[in-house]
Amino acid sequence: MKCRKYMGSMVLAAVLLFVATTAMAVQPKYVFFFLGDGMSASQIQATEAYLTTYNHGSATLATDLLKPENRLNMSKMPVAGMQTTYDAHALMTDSASSATAFACGLKTMSGTIGMNETMDNSYKSIAQLAHESGMKVGVLSSVSLDHATPAAYYASVPSRNSYGDIDIQLANTGYEFFGGGGLKAMNTDELAAYGYTVLNNRESILALKDEPKDNVICVNPWLQDSEAMPYAIDKPATNLSLAEMTEVAIANLYEERSWGKGRRWGHSRKDGFFIMVEGGKIDWACHANDAMAAIGDMLDFDNAVGKAMAFYKKHPLETLIVVTGDHETGGMTIGHATTGYKAYYEELLGQTNSFTFFAANQWLEHKATYAAGYDYTLTNNLENNPDMLGLMVSVFGLSYDDLNAYQKEKLEDAYDKSMCATNDNSDAENAYLYGGYEPIIVTITHILNERASIGWTSYSHTGVPVPVFAQGREAWRFAGFYDNTDIAKKLAKAMDIRQQLPVEK
Repeated sequence: MKCRKYMGSMVLAAVLLFVATTAMAVQPKYVFFFLGDGMSASQIQATEAYLTTYNHGSATLATDLLKPENRLNMSKMPVAGMQTTYDAHALMTDSASSATAFACGLKTMSGTIGMNETMDNSYKSIAQLAHESGMKVGVLSSVSLDHATPAAYYASVPSRNSYGDIDIQLANTGYEFFGGGGLKAMNTDELAAYGYTVLNNRESILALKDEPKDNVICVNPWLQDSEAMPYAIDKPATNLSLAEMTEVAIANLYEERSWGKGRRWGHSRKDGFFIMVEGGKIDWACHANDAMAAIGDMLDFDNAVGKAMAFYKKHPLETLIVVTGDHETGGMTIGHATTGYKAYYEELLGQTNSFTFFAANQWLEHKATYAAGYDYTLTNNLENNPDMLGLMVSVFGLSYDDLNAYQKEKLEDAYDKSMCATNDNSDAENAYLYGGYEPIIVTITHILNERASIGWTSYSHTGVPVPVFAQGREAWRFAGFYDNTDIAKKLAKAMDIRQQLPVEK
């Protein structure tokens, strides 16, 4: 009888210990938030269709599209939701107000970071709150580290263009890791005065995986435009990809501690982290309607998600991963009027550079060679220039001989406009056709994308809702349909941050 009571007491004690331990382990210690700037369902589906084609499958066969190797990491996550993207006064948000929603749980005006719409109060971001609770923080972006999205995780300014103020606030954060692009208003010496070590070559950055440092800023050696990393399609071997930079951040911020130090599992934050990763140039490529540049950066962004998922496999009970976009850009559609219900993603396989790289290199040299004495009144300037026709094939995989008469006419008008700033179109037609981008380049990408069955409706952001994916501890919170401000609030609850968002500074 005594033995039964003893055994019963032991079982009860074990159950209570399990319940108590489980209760203390509810909140994740390692939290990843991935934000694809300009990414919505269209960008995801286009990338998976391209990946299927690249892997020798067919983008018209469900059996091929559904193969695991043709799916993105994010779309294979077990929890999915959808969030609305509008800001306080715009159906089509900008990245500053959307990032403020994600970071602070607050609607604000386009162009405003970390402040309310009247710009008289500043708010703490989820990263700041995590840092105050003892977690380490990493902020990564493929664009400049003081661009609108990363800035929302540490700065509060009325204008996203106040780079001097933003950079000072970055330097004052004490966050342990920044990585990706550069800064627009602060140099290495100034950052050193705030206690930051700046690394800007591949070898020294990768070395952080074995020799971590606190207060480090990792800047890629070649920044393509506006202090941003190059598009993935243009990346030199000397640079790190966004995925590689994410792997470095994880290794640099993770601290493995022994069980013998009195730490309660799931309760101590000393070895936890919060990492925000932005795929910023997805947006830039979609603004320019360059599908292949966007797809390349989508793949790099999703590979970064894959690095977090590999970490999750080692720490499944302590890790949360959330992936979403801030808005859709470009009005990208899966399908086009000229292709009906067909898809021809093999048309994209021949593009070797982004619109930005082509403009700064091959196109710049071509125009310098042929612009003098250019006569736009001639009707066959493009057709009679074998060098330009050769560039269309070598850089974009687009053969002039394969095009129809209407496509050739559009290219001729665009070539004229690019070569001498004049063509036969009205100003309104040119604004509609080119949207402020180099006419011949954006027309080439339009035609190439249309042949693949990808359409574009805008050179700006659109207002469609955006999918959310989640995996790991507390991932269930991100199922359903909700507002973008709920992202920060759900993260706060998942991380056991007790203040109710938004939290004033």
